[in-house]
Amino acid sequence: MAQYVYGKNVIQQILQDNKKINVLYISGDQKQIEQEAKRKGIRVEKVDKKHLDKLSNNGNHQGVIANIDDYKTYTIEEILDSIPSDKKGLLVLLDELEDPHNLGAVLRTADAVGVDGIIIKKNNAVGLTPTVAKVSVGAIETVKVAMVTNCTQTLKMLKQKGYWVVGTDMKNAQDYRQPQYDTPLVVVIGNEGKGITRLVKEECDYMVKLPMVGEISSLNASVACGILLYEVYNKRFPL
Repeated sequence: MAQYVYGKNVIQQILQDNKKINVLYISGDQKQIEQEAKRKGIRVEKVDKKHLDKLSNNGNHQGVIANIDDYKTYTIEEILDSIPSDKKGLLVLLDELEDPHNLGAVLRTADAVGVDGIIIKKNNAVGLTPTVAKVSVGAIETVKVAMVTNCTQTLKMLKQKGYWVVGTDMKNAQDYRQPQYDTPLVVVIGNEGKGITRLVKEECDYMVKLPMVGEISSLNASVACGILLYEVYNKRFPL
C-alpha cells in the first residue's frame, strides 16, 4: 500500500535516504527539492495548492507531498539483532499512545539519543501516519519501529533476553534520577490519559517519576519520555 507524506523536512529526508517515491507533488517554488527529485528519476507533478490541501487533509504540507510506500516496520528480533554486541540496548515501548504528535516527537528524541527501537501496538494506538512523519522531522526513517499485538508478552520475552523494564508513574515510584540505567533497558510510556495499562505495569521491574512542583499534575507523554531518555543517556555517557 501507499500513503501521502508531506512537509519539506520530511521530503528532504526521504530524498536523502533514497527511499522510493512513487510521485512527488509540488506547488509553488520548490526548486531545490524538484531538482533533487528529477536527478533521482522521480516523477514530479506540479499542481495547485488546493490539490495538495486535499491530499494532506488540509495538513501543513509546505507545498510538497510525496506518494510513498508504507513505512517499513521491523520485528522485535530484527531490532535486537541490529544492536551492536558491545552496546546496552535501549528500547521504548509506547503503551496505547494515541496522539500522532506525541509519537512523532518520541521518534525525534529517540533518534537524538540513539534509541535502538520503538515498540507500538498494532491496535488501539497511533500508527505511522503522515502526521507522525512530519512531526518526527525524518526520524520515522531513522528509528526502527516494531508493531506488536501484545505488549505484555513482548515485555516478557525481552526480560528473558536480559532487558529491565522501567515504567513511568507518580505512585510507588522513585525519582527518575536515582537508577543507574546500566542494563539493557525498555522504557515504557503510557497512554496520554490513562497511563500504563495494568498488565503492562505488572511487567515493569521498577517505576520512576518526574518531580513536579507546579500546579499541573502531569506532563505531556512525549515530554516525559524525552526527559527520561536524556537521563538514561546522561547516566550511560557522563561528562
